[in-house]
Amino acid sequence: MADNAKQRREARCKRKARVRKKITGTNLRPRLCVFRSLRFTTAQLISDEGSVVLAAASTRELESGEVGTGSVASAKLLGSRIAELAKELKIEAVTFDRNGYLYHGRVAAVAQGAREAGLQL
Repeated sequence: MADNAKQRREARCKRKARVRKKITGTNLRPRLCVFRSLRFTTAQLISDEGSVVLAAASTRELESGEVGTGSVASAKLLGSRIAELAKELKIEAVTFDRNGYLYHGRVAAVAQGAREAGLQL
């Protein structure tokens, strides 16, 4: 069982490296990086020019009592929250980094929530 988990993790790291060769974030258009664990989803706005995290949000911080922290609904709320933080920093457009995950479920919900809140992906 541990071998399967290790193989999945290594495969995701390979996909992540392949995507990151093409995607970079600047101060004007930072990279919106999504991390997905079993319990939580995290999103960060990263500027690769100085390797600086400009803003971060997590489903751990959201005050949504009726939806769980690992659900698609909470990921959509996370997308709107990270869009609010971006607007406070006067950022209107970002580059989306799915971090090696499939663009499906919670990862897609973060992007959809950010788009609906006015952030250009």
